[in-house]
Amino acid sequence: MVTVLLCAAVCLCMLLGVLFFPQIRIGKLSVSSYWVVALIGAAVLLACGQADIVSFGKALIADTAVNPLKILALFLSMTMLSVFLDELGFFRHLASVVLRRSGTSQTKLFFTLYGIVSLLTVFTSNDVIILSFTPFICYFAKNAKIDPLPYLFAELVAANTWSMMLVIGNPTNIYLATAYGVDFLTYLRYAALPTVCAGAAALLLLWLVFRKKLSSPIEGEAEEIDIADPLQLWVGIGHLGACTLLLAVGPYLGLPMWIVSLAAVGSLFLFTLIVSAVRREKPKALCGCLKRAPWQLIPFVLSMFVLVVALSDHGITEGIAELFGASAPVWKYGPSSFLAANFINNIPMSELFAAILSSAEGAGLPAVFATVIGSNLGALLTPVGALAGLMWSSILSRHGVKFGYGKFLRYGALVSVPTLLAALGALQLAFLF
Repeated sequence: MVTVLLCAAVCLCMLLGVLFFPQIRIGKLSVSSYWVVALIGAAVLLACGQADIVSFGKALIADTAVNPLKILALFLSMTMLSVFLDELGFFRHLASVVLRRSGTSQTKLFFTLYGIVSLLTVFTSNDVIILSFTPFICYFAKNAKIDPLPYLFAELVAANTWSMMLVIGNPTNIYLATAYGVDFLTYLRYAALPTVCAGAAALLLLWLVFRKKLSSPIEGEAEEIDIADPLQLWVGIGHLGACTLLLAVGPYLGLPMWIVSLAAVGSLFLFTLIVSAVRREKPKALCGCLKRAPWQLIPFVLSMFVLVVALSDHGITEGIAELFGASAPVWKYGPSSFLAANFINNIPMSELFAAILSSAEGAGLPAVFATVIGSNLGALLTPVGALAGLMWSSILSRHGVKFGYGKFLRYGALVSVPTLLAALGALQLAFLF
């Protein structure tokens, strides 16, 4: 009981921190509160003997798919491949070209933006798209003299819906899939239909919610974005494409996904260093990539893993698994993971549910994919639901765009709940055929 109370207190403090003091300032240094709270909570659990440091240490060196170090290596590597392209201006350039062709119609612009964000999310990740496109939309809307909210919320929805398609689209996909031994192609087989249905449902709902705001014409123009280094851009695109292909065939060749991604980012960085040395210039894209990589995920994921180890060692996750049972796993694990993500964030929720799934008998792949859906779409209900939502809200605040918790919840409920039902219904169909 003490373990449960301590873990609940850590999650509550993390939630309050996200809502009321997202940044902690120490002199000139500013850090995100969510991982600091998680780190302190993990330290308290270990100090009080409620979490076994030996069990945690064994998990870090275990040669298993659920090893948190392997999962972090895979996610950080894939993120850096995408951020490298963004440092070269790829995403903003592509958006600028497409948006410029939308003319003066906000309706055309809206559907175009949703399409391009969805497509790029499939092959990169939701976090990278949020970091890349949110500032662009803020600048573009200001220049075009239009309300940015329909586009910003559509971007958030598209990025956190289409991120379900491939295992690399979200760190929670990676964690849950590897924890249950789901390879790249098996993941795609069961995730494709729910993603398409959820994406279509979300687009329809977004249009119904914002259609009146999109009736006025566009007066401004898209931002001009030039690619300063085409050579490095094409090499970066080649590495991302080759890595995605190898992730698909790797399991059949005996290549773990984390090794494939690490090799790809290592090769790209080596090429960049060689080119910079030949040109006798600073590797700006590489430096920017290393600076922007989400290193805070390392202490956050490891700290939350301590909480999960504590709950598992005390039989809590087994109790939850027994409570869920084996019947109707799609409709138990989907909604519960969706709601849990909005109380403790989707990454710790995924770690917790992975432990629950390992204890569950008869739930199987339907429960795994229902949890994947909940972990992605949970980002659409409140900003707390995912790191992408937290980053999105932070960027909006820096650009002076007002989108408070209440407004987020109002729009989020209208879009996320029907989209969740569409995705879970499609998942149920996917396992019938």
